[in-house]
Amino acid sequence: MSKTAIFLCTIFIWSVSLSQTTSTVAIIPQPAQLEQKQGFFTLPSNITIQTTGTADLKQTINDLQKQISLSTGYKTFVSTNSSNAIIKFEINKTENNIIGNEGYTLSVTPKNITIKANKPAGIFYGVQTLMQLFPPEIESKSLVKGVDWKAPCVEITDYPRFGWRGLMFDVSRHFFTKQEVEAYIDQMAKYKFNLLHLHLTDDEGWRIEIKSLPKLTQVGAWNVYGVGQFGTFPVPSPSASRNYGGFYTQEDIKELVQYAKERFVNIMPEIDVPGHSLAAITAFPELSCSDGAGNIGVASGEPIKDWSTHTALYDDNLCPANENVYEFLDKVVTEVAQLFPFEYIHMGGDETFKTFWKSSAAVSELMKKENLKTYEEVQSYFEKRVEKIVESKGKKFMGWDEILEGGIGPNAAVMSWRGPQDGVTAAGTTENVDGGTIAARLGHDVVMTPTQYCYLDYMQSDRIMEPHVYASLRLNKVYSYNPMPASLTPDQQKYILGTQGNLWTEQVFNFRQAEYMTWPRAFAIAENAWSPASVKNWDNFVTRVEAQFKRFNVEQVKYAPSMYDPDFIPSYNADSAVVITLKNEVNGLQIHYSFDNSYPDKFYPVYTGPLTVPHYATQIKLITYRDGKPIGRMISMPIEELEGRLKGDNDD
Repeated sequence: MSKTAIFLCTIFIWSVSLSQTTSTVAIIPQPAQLEQKQGFFTLPSNITIQTTGTADLKQTINDLQKQISLSTGYKTFVSTNSSNAIIKFEINKTENNIIGNEGYTLSVTPKNITIKANKPAGIFYGVQTLMQLFPPEIESKSLVKGVDWKAPCVEITDYPRFGWRGLMFDVSRHFFTKQEVEAYIDQMAKYKFNLLHLHLTDDEGWRIEIKSLPKLTQVGAWNVYGVGQFGTFPVPSPSASRNYGGFYTQEDIKELVQYAKERFVNIMPEIDVPGHSLAAITAFPELSCSDGAGNIGVASGEPIKDWSTHTALYDDNLCPANENVYEFLDKVVTEVAQLFPFEYIHMGGDETFKTFWKSSAAVSELMKKENLKTYEEVQSYFEKRVEKIVESKGKKFMGWDEILEGGIGPNAAVMSWRGPQDGVTAAGTTENVDGGTIAARLGHDVVMTPTQYCYLDYMQSDRIMEPHVYASLRLNKVYSYNPMPASLTPDQQKYILGTQGNLWTEQVFNFRQAEYMTWPRAFAIAENAWSPASVKNWDNFVTRVEAQFKRFNVEQVKYAPSMYDPDFIPSYNADSAVVITLKNEVNGLQIHYSFDNSYPDKFYPVYTGPLTVPHYATQIKLITYRDGKPIGRMISMPIEELEGRLKGDNDD
């Protein structure tokens, strides 16, 4: 054999060995720097954890001990002596400038594990990474036998790209219990999210106790139960039982805040005003410009707005010309500010349809008095007054990007949810870019959460497979997002605090569905927020997502397998027959299909290119395989549905 052949053979063997070795490391979000070494660390049956003595790490250590003991049955001990420790936590005496306040270094050798950080948060995130190095069974809540409890040897230096890494959980459209919110926090913390945005008020419910205004929860927290396509229900009869919903007591909130703090998660409350306020107006009709005339009560899933014309069917807006509104909000914000230590209070500001303002004599008088030319300026007047209320309680004000339209307040932060396609403009400009770019150029802090990349209520597979929502968002689209607007200068980029995903829950009736809608798309958001853009790779990400699926299976957390579902792209050929093109998100899959109404398996034809629908076929059935084994869901697509899409009869 020639020297060249020997060299190439050696390289081949080394590359195969490397690929086999690195396949055991499947961490989300991808660390900034990761080097895998030869060998493995094996957990002994008696495990000593060296603590730093930092009180902030008490819960981290307790959770680590509990999880290891539950799944392995091994005994764990905590010691301040590092000489016999198997797992060591160290706070750096000399600060590591590279890793900052939330970063860490993790060293796994055949003999021990060491996590170092500048701050306790870094130790916590190092522990989350460490747990992902062990077999999926480490997530079990009960003893698992026959597992080789090994972790590959690695050297990791890791730190976040952005300081704001959030998920928004809408607990207003449907109420979720304190225990369910805690479970949500558990999962998001594992993937290094540090901000839970709780959407606490909306047309469908007021979810936080305000002791000075008890009617807000006595009346505003309850509506009429219904199951089906939320937003299409009939208006409930006056005699219908309003016993569906709930709210968090102030003691509940304190417990949630502490629970989150122990997992290095902040909670930001949102009180959504002046629009989306039907629950508050039901409790206090005098706060609306129409004094509650025609009020149908707390919304229960019936249409309350005409989205095609941006017309409010019922008055769900607080009245900006009513001084009682500002006294009301002062009471609310006073109590909210005392409950939530986080620096920001989100005050909504989105989708304020001005229908009833336009017919209000009080608003007309306000416009004359304050020289307001447009109703956007009326909302700006409202937002600036609310900003002062928030700041008077020692907090910072944040709102959705509509607060830009009539002129933004001096210190307001913007949560940017709309893009150029939505026609976002700032007061006094004609530029049409996303709200975050506009706000950053104006020198305002921004959280990027655009609908087309970050809305977790959107359908994540074909509409025939999902609860129907007006738009779709596939996993690869989420992963493709870069939260930093390309057009910003370095000086403007500093205003981009980070990014988050938003789970609106109109069509999410229970917590299992909330999990399904969140994961795996929140994995992509976690990586967009934490990992350097340079380490992102779609195919590698898919492999790591599949590793997390195994962990979720053990832990019994629900997730969507939608990334295995192909997209259907219909067209007509020259003979006016329907042609179906199928497109997979994930590479290396085979689609087996049938047109004869039978259920295909691996013995059926494999999709290799566009399919012309046979003349009498009524549906195509298909299923996705990998390596001869089913990995996707059985999908039945009616041909009539595809024809409707071609005609534009059933567009999203």
